[in-house]
Amino acid sequence: MGRREDLADAGVRLTARGGVRALTHRAVDTEAGVPAGSTSYYASTRRELTALVVARITEQLSTELGALRLPEPLDDATVVEVAATFLQGLAERAEVQAARLALLLELRDDEALRAPLTGADPVRAALLATAEDLLGRIGVDHPRRSAVDLVGLVDALLLYRVAGVAPVDDRAVLGAYVAGLPRN
Repeated sequence: MGRREDLADAGVRLTARGGVRALTHRAVDTEAGVPAGSTSYYASTRRELTALVVARITEQLSTELGALRLPEPLDDATVVEVAATFLQGLAERAEVQAARLALLLELRDDEALRAPLTGADPVRAALLATAEDLLGRIGVDHPRRSAVDLVGLVDALLLYRVAGVAPVDDRAVLGAYVAGLPRN
């Protein structure tokens, strides 16, 4: 792993622990254990530093999605299992998810930086396409529309886990959603 990734990972950890306000050049230098001023070489402004962290989170999500394998044949239970397993994988990296959630809140008014975290990027498009494929293969009416909802549901369940809101039975919630979808 290179210096840029080390700095981005340090930024993710800082953001997860202290929110976006904790993300400063000096703090990243300290967290990464590099000489003062090192972060500024890779990201000279606060916006560039935030973009570095956003890019790292997006890259890691892309890796998770790339590792997803869709089994054959598909039925409702298998779709639920795929979604729950993907959710579990994301939740295991709670620090990254906490940073993502903090950034989502902080960047509400900065669409360019927020876009990779919310859906206006190739990773989110691939995630939606995968969900659409899953739902289409089990005969759901309007799989594209339902895919958006399924991805949103997984995101909401992820928030509950990462924030420690309340214990929720992910498989039961996902199962009820999938079972209730209209079929063609």
